[in-house]
Amino acid sequence: MRMAEGGVTSEDYRTFLQQPSGNMDDSGFFSIQVISNALKVWGLELILFNSPEYQRLGIDPINERSFICNYKEHWFTVRKLGKQWFNLNSLLTGPELISDTYLALFLAQLQQEGYSIFVVKGDLPDCEADQLLQMIRVQQMHRPKLIGEELAQVKEQSVQKTDLEQTLEANEGSGVLDEEEEDLQRALALSRQQIDMEDEEADLRRAIQLSMQGSSRNAPQDVPQTSGAQLTSEELRKRREAYFEKQQQQQQRQQQNPPGQLPHPRETPTTSSGALGRDPGDMSEEDMLQAAVTMSLETVRNNFITEEKK
Repeated sequence: MRMAEGGVTSEDYRTFLQQPSGNMDDSGFFSIQVISNALKVWGLELILFNSPEYQRLGIDPINERSFICNYKEHWFTVRKLGKQWFNLNSLLTGPELISDTYLALFLAQLQQEGYSIFVVKGDLPDCEADQLLQMIRVQQMHRPKLIGEELAQVKEQSVQKTDLEQTLEANEGSGVLDEEEEDLQRALALSRQQIDMEDEEADLRRAIQLSMQGSSRNAPQDVPQTSGAQLTSEELRKRREAYFEKQQQQQQRQQQNPPGQLPHPRETPTTSSGALGRDPGDMSEEDMLQAAVTMSLETVRNNFITEEKK
């Protein structure tokens, strides 16, 4: 009374405002008494859901219009809009659709978690959402997440993204290493191929050399040695001088023998060439050289035949 007389500027009123209240605090929390008195302005009444008085009524929860739920300093509403129930918890990222069959189970779960549930009795004021949902029904594909859960998921995705980036960077690094290793393996393979080719070429050269050595060993048995039969220019000159001497001697004998007589068989030339019976005066230089070569070849043949007979 005295505080009212002093007005809002009195010391008593300022002291009253500074005192803590059991019905509200600075965070915006209000007690059930405050909420109950506020609802009475709209002609609404709160009844405890699990009280014996309400339980004796045996009312199915789907036939109600709204519930107010409280746990410690948190309040939220479960309300029927149109023909469907929605969980309007402010801790969710959006309204959560609740089916009629799940409503009773949902309320029982809240009671198990320690929530106090109050039934709002009376005619609720009209709202635009209620009018809209009277005409259409909502289909919710994904349940809304808790705000903290969504933040945690965002952080987890960020961490996973970071891990993925690190993994990709590591894979890129290992990819470079793999490419370098592949290049090294190809270089080693080419080097081994080159070495094998060089080894094959060396083996081929050795085989050819051995084959040539074997041929040289077998040459005295299979092929006659002709190196000794090859005449030097000095030997050829001596043979030509001997040939001309024989021709002169034969010419002298023919002059001494009367015509019609044959020369002694021992003095008949043994060469097969017709050029040997010709007059040396009629032979040109080329004919004489050809005759000398023929004599040389016949000498080689005679030596070869002699060797075969031995």
